[in-house]
Amino acid sequence: MPSAFFIRDLLPSLPSGKEWLAVSHGESGDSVYRRSDGAAFAKISQDRGALALEGERRPIEWLSRFDLGSPQMLDWRIGEEGACLITSAVPGVPASDLDGRQLLQAWPSIAARIGALHALAAEDCPFERGLSTMLARAADVVSRGAVNPDFLRPEQQETDPADLLLALEAEREKRLAEEAGDRVVCHGDACMPNFMVDPATLRCTGMIDLGRLGTADRYVDLALMLANAGESWSGPDQAQAAFASLFEVLGLERPDRERLDFYLSLDPLTWG
Repeated sequence: MPSAFFIRDLLPSLPSGKEWLAVSHGESGDSVYRRSDGAAFAKISQDRGALALEGERRPIEWLSRFDLGSPQMLDWRIGEEGACLITSAVPGVPASDLDGRQLLQAWPSIAARIGALHALAAEDCPFERGLSTMLARAADVVSRGAVNPDFLRPEQQETDPADLLLALEAEREKRLAEEAGDRVVCHGDACMPNFMVDPATLRCTGMIDLGRLGTADRYVDLALMLANAGESWSGPDQAQAAFASLFEVLGLERPDRERLDFYLSLDPLTWG
């Protein structure tokens, strides 16, 4: 955790009556602070974490040019020991805070939001998060024994991650061909905590946590959305309604369940 002296050095001064309130400290050593008026957040990283924070800053800055409800970058401070990223707050509550009924009501607007992101011109996006990049990241995580078994699908938790990766590598050429024909600007971590929703209207207001934003197969996002939201549904009827609604809103007539399965298996191997 960054020292109090280091934090004081990097956090900008606020008007009288406002203060920075600690929100969380991650395992990486990052610290997150919220302005007491709720208008902004500050994230502080030290040492090597500052490089990762720079990687988070650039997508935020790029995406803020589009009207998608993403955070605005307010300040970027870097010193010898680390860095501080200050962004505007996106209004609303995380979609993960909603119950199944509420989430189902919000779901079409969440789908429309990810669809608007996917509709941006992929050739204009300076960030790449394609399959070759993510398989290489998975290979590194697996080689270091850093896969978190809790991230794996229940039916895969007893399988050696090296075997899971080997099975994914066997599909590389097929999935690369699909990606080449359907490459879009992806969020990269399209889980429910990263979609903000107005609790009164139950409409999506925007997206946060953009550190993995980049061009990739659109199914990278779709797989995570469906799997993560699945924890909120009260039964198969809600799950099926959400599945059908997502693909209807996005105008995709034939959902490819094999691609969904592939990217849902890959994602847990890329964290660590």
